[in-house]
Amino acid sequence: MPDKLRVGVIGAGRWSKSAHLPGFARSPHSDVVAICDLDEDLARDAAARFNIETVYTDYEKLLARADIDVIDVCTRGGIGDKNNHEPLAFAAVEAGKHCLCEKPVAHDYRNTWRAHEIAQAKGLKTKVGLTFRYAPSMQYMRDLIADGFVGEPFIFNGYEQNSQFISPTEPVTKVDLIPETEQEEIKVSSIEGYGAPIIDISLWFMDSPLKALVGLLYNFVPYRTMPGGARIRTNIDDGDVYIGEYSRGGFCTIQSSYVTVNSYPGLEARMYGSGGALLCRLGAELETQETLLKSTSPEAHEVEYVETAIPDSYYPPGYTPGEPWPAMFYANLVHNFMEEIVSGGDENQGNFAQSAQVQEIINAVEVSHRERRWVDLPLG
Repeated sequence: MPDKLRVGVIGAGRWSKSAHLPGFARSPHSDVVAICDLDEDLARDAAARFNIETVYTDYEKLLARADIDVIDVCTRGGIGDKNNHEPLAFAAVEAGKHCLCEKPVAHDYRNTWRAHEIAQAKGLKTKVGLTFRYAPSMQYMRDLIADGFVGEPFIFNGYEQNSQFISPTEPVTKVDLIPETEQEEIKVSSIEGYGAPIIDISLWFMDSPLKALVGLLYNFVPYRTMPGGARIRTNIDDGDVYIGEYSRGGFCTIQSSYVTVNSYPGLEARMYGSGGALLCRLGAELETQETLLKSTSPEAHEVEYVETAIPDSYYPPGYTPGEPWPAMFYANLVHNFMEEIVSGGDENQGNFAQSAQVQEIINAVEVSHRERRWVDLPLG
């Protein structure tokens, strides 16, 4: 495998320009040579800003190029979108390309597993945009856990809460995440769009799958305003919570919402064990992107949480203090993926298999909510 990988990007929208393309630009192992979008003007704007050679509006022409090593799927992910992630991810791995795909790869976890199996059979590596596991503080926290700081893991509490869509009158900016709904049954939204990264982190930190869970989906804001000004019914999960029991022992509580007053992204991971505890927060507060706290000894009369510095080695190439978190975290994600491919080894964190486990939990929470019961995992 060459040291410099040739990349084709499908999707030239906001997240592509603020996170994906800057990330590829910072990795010494990647060269974005083509970009594709149904909106040619968007694609040409991205090509001009990031010095990309070729623009496409037909992704099949991009995938047909033998000189492309990696495909990045960064389109909208809503059910019914003609540029939904699922067919694009399948097309990429079937064409023999390593694939980075935004979440979810598929809304049904079984299809994500199928995409993983195709990639694995072809010797390809995959990566999913579970952005927050690549925050320097989260990477360092995972290493502290692996080194035994918390002792035997007992409990994980995870939150991804922000007030991005709390207003019923402010026009919705993500119509794929918040569609118009007429059905009586609540539709999955926040747990998939915002809960997935903290679910991913919970599995990673506890190093165990779940064996059972019970969950609740809730709709707090029943009517919202669309970009054109129309008021519509949005019977969607804008807040959710579940309790999960791990196969290796211990439990978790996971909560996500985009109607809770908090800074974006508003993610917090709390890990408690027999020997200590760790707490990590991600959120743009007073120009601080992330905070990692360690507990003092549990034998102390009064346990305190002390902020700990994150070693420089956890930051991405070209890091500058105070830079926006989307660019910083995604630069780590992209560089990690490029290094995994170039190295040729077995390492491949946050891949389609991991994403399938996350999506299975999301699917199980929906079953639990609808049937008002505990659900055993894995799903049958």
